[in-house]
Amino acid sequence: MNPQRILVTGASRGIGKACALSLGRKGYAVTVHYRTGNTEAEAVAEQIRAEGGTANTLQFDVCQREQVSAALLAEIEQNGAFYGVVCNAGIAADNAFPALTGEQWDSVIHTNLDAFYNVLYPLIMPMIKLRKGGRIITLSSVSGIIGNRGQTNYSAAKAGIIGATKALAIELAKRNITVNCVAPGVIETDMIEGIYKDEAMKMIPMQRFGKVEDVAETVNFLMSDAAGYITRQVISVNGGMC
Repeated sequence: MNPQRILVTGASRGIGKACALSLGRKGYAVTVHYRTGNTEAEAVAEQIRAEGGTANTLQFDVCQREQVSAALLAEIEQNGAFYGVVCNAGIAADNAFPALTGEQWDSVIHTNLDAFYNVLYPLIMPMIKLRKGGRIITLSSVSGIIGNRGQTNYSAAKAGIIGATKALAIELAKRNITVNCVAPGVIETDMIEGIYKDEAMKMIPMQRFGKVEDVAETVNFLMSDAAGYITRQVISVNGGMC
């Protein structure tokens, strides 16, 4: 029996990489998406294969709708529809709102929020036609729930992902396709290098930053059969921040 196919976007590093590796260890066939990090993505796929799993890589820019559609439809034509998707790819461009540039606003909205449509739209009908259910997991943020100083653009995009996730969950529920959102707090990745860490730590009741594995294991659970009756939910992984 062929393993269920999972796409993880932004999987060459950080949370996406941890999700891809974790899902690979659970026996899924993982497609490791990347935009520019070809070497890093190939290393992730090779690690999955070295550990006995199945993996391949796929390149596209989540902001470029036609490019995304062409790449995904070609992948489906060659290897079959995806059972699950982890929409992880995202960026931050922090600044106080009076100093926030149009480019900073646009780039964050396009990469984080437009990607929801760009990636999922080509995948939904093939997933439905499989008639085997499915799993869609989006990545929001604590910033999308409570807001965060200097992240008006990021908070807007991540809040939008929550709304879109909840709406799509209603549409796909009767197809046995669950749609859930994971909202990490402050996770130890290169995206938090610019954060004033002492101030951030004061907001975390557990008094530690999260690890990428904390998020990956939550994603792993939501992808599993054990989570088959969980949909339209936002799961926070943030050490008690909210």
